[in-house]
Amino acid sequence: MKLGNPKNTIEVIQKYGFDFQKKFGQNFLIDERVLEKIISAAEVNKDDFVLEIGPGIGTMTQYLAENAREVMAVEIDKNLIPILSDTLSAYDNVSILNADILKVDIAKIVEEKNGGKPVKVVANLPYYITTPIIMGLFESHVPIDSITVMVQKEVADRMQSGPGTKDYGALSLAVQYYAEPYVVANVPPNCFMPRPKVGSAVICLTKYKDAPIKVTNEKLLFQLIRASFNQRRKTLQNGIKNFGGLNFSKEQVAQALEEMELPASVRGEALTLEQFAQLSNILDR
Repeated sequence: MKLGNPKNTIEVIQKYGFDFQKKFGQNFLIDERVLEKIISAAEVNKDDFVLEIGPGIGTMTQYLAENAREVMAVEIDKNLIPILSDTLSAYDNVSILNADILKVDIAKIVEEKNGGKPVKVVANLPYYITTPIIMGLFESHVPIDSITVMVQKEVADRMQSGPGTKDYGALSLAVQYYAEPYVVANVPPNCFMPRPKVGSAVICLTKYKDAPIKVTNEKLLFQLIRASFNQRRKTLQNGIKNFGGLNFSKEQVAQALEEMELPASVRGEALTLEQFAQLSNILDR
């Protein structure tokens, strides 16, 4: 049975007496047009191994299985496993893993299933855990081609915003360091069951082959970024001085800013990713 519409989704949920779990942030997609947009944005084709996070009852998994060479769907809720075995029974190119994606050895899966070549990640993520999952995928340096995800609209806005805007912050910089973000579609609450209280968006993050900026100490770069946005209203100098784990004096930061021809009163939200990299490289000398 083809999922992706309200009627068939309700039928599956009733057949299994499935209860939505608030703790897992479950919202199933019930709009075929949105599903098609996700598949085309992710550019899934017959050469691809796709890692899907949070398949739910298998709605998007069916679409992925028809377009990809192979799909591995990782689902945390054990109550969904028998449902997935049923809804995906017609596809021999899908495997289901009942696990928490944050604890899965993705590098090992990529090695075994795709010979270590970059994979495509597609997900309809629970909103409370979007950032840890996306950052975990990037920071672990697993071979990834792209991540196409359904996220809360405001998170998508943050991921692609630039300096001086209210949405600009540590997440914008972290995502843009690793990938090029592109919002594919805005998705209203009525495209889900149950309806979330907020709007959603599909965003495609295409991983850079090489980081667009050169930085001598990646860890320091991200510490500086976090320090700068930890207390948004403070100047960059004070933010860095008050941030635990960074041992730079106000003078050192002031000197670095002077070298960059930036005023001592500058705030973190005014700096571009390139400027943060420059600051990091100067302080790392």
